[in-house]
Amino acid sequence: MSTGGGRSVDPCLDEDRLHRLGIAHLTEPGDPRVAGLVDDLGAAVVHEGLLRGLDLQGVELDAAARVGATEPARALERAHRAGLRFVVPGDTEWPAQLDDLGSAAPVSRHGGRPLGVWVRGPLGLHEIARSVAVVGARAATTYGTDVAARLAAGVAESGRTVVSGAAFGIDQAAHRGALAADGRTVAVLACGADRVYPQAHARLIEHLADEHCLVSETVPGGAPTRMRFLSRNRLIAALTQGTVVVEAALRSGALNTANWAGRLHRHLMGVPGPVTSAHSAGVHQLLREGGALVVTHADEVLEVVAPAGEQLTVRARGEDRARDRLTHRQQQVLEAVPLRRAADDFSIAGTAGVAPLEVRGTLLKLEEAGFVRREGTGWRLADHDPQLPGQPFLDWTG
Repeated sequence: MSTGGGRSVDPCLDEDRLHRLGIAHLTEPGDPRVAGLVDDLGAAVVHEGLLRGLDLQGVELDAAARVGATEPARALERAHRAGLRFVVPGDTEWPAQLDDLGSAAPVSRHGGRPLGVWVRGPLGLHEIARSVAVVGARAATTYGTDVAARLAAGVAESGRTVVSGAAFGIDQAAHRGALAADGRTVAVLACGADRVYPQAHARLIEHLADEHCLVSETVPGGAPTRMRFLSRNRLIAALTQGTVVVEAALRSGALNTANWAGRLHRHLMGVPGPVTSAHSAGVHQLLREGGALVVTHADEVLEVVAPAGEQLTVRARGEDRARDRLTHRQQQVLEAVPLRRAADDFSIAGTAGVAPLEVRGTLLKLEEAGFVRREGTGWRLADHDPQLPGQPFLDWTG
């Protein structure tokens, strides 16, 4: 069979893969005890130890209820027939960024490098190193879903992959934004990669499985649980260069993903919402505490995740006005010219605090440029400021 990374193996001979698969069926995903034991002792020793009931930091007690339930080689063949591949460290497709989880401290008793990940779809995980996670509230507002879709579309148009969790609200908007831009997008699931959850997103999830890819640490057939969602969040953060949180309440699961992004030294960004919106309270907390950078559109996201100097944004500024091109002295005189009733040179000079002779020369230049008009022996403002010319104003000295 193919592991999906260009590496063809006989599952019966690939012992490490089979042992990792066996452990995955005996334990819960994201258990830092299991990850630590496998990293220290190897998958074969841990698997055999669990099957024999040896003392393994208490893991064997939890695994005892599942011993004998699955034969790894057959499970791997069943998964292969269902279109899944089990990608493990050492495979060409294995994303090296997941290795960072091995050195990060656990969060809420979840952590560690995954034993392997189940992948369904043609997109290889080794192809998504340049990626951005877009996550947020399930009960999102129209504002939030619109922003998420626009951000995701801009990220996807740049050639980066958009990663999210296929849930309601912001996740769905992120995937659809990337698809609308003909970009790549990956869904990381809390259930088995062969399952559809939520069921309402069946068309979206099946499309991702056919054209992009689904990823899960949970064994095939596994149901989504709250604990598995928390475990899943660390994979979203680890797979990507940065995480954007669009709408998150104070107890939102998206904040767990944000926590992982910080622990893994990934870029963390937040989109501000209305200050009265409970949906954005968690994002505002991240921004206030300095844990996240403010982003409002895709160009700002790309500037954050790109190598230094590669993706620079132009600082936003208001529209240029014709008066911006005047010298300080010219603006000083212009502000002293009345709007309706004309005033003579001496009156304008007194208001401006500028010598009358200098005022006279400056007014002539301002008249030439269309800012003021002469009425009898006096001056008043033109009805409208002139439009910005194609060329800069002359280098006046008035």
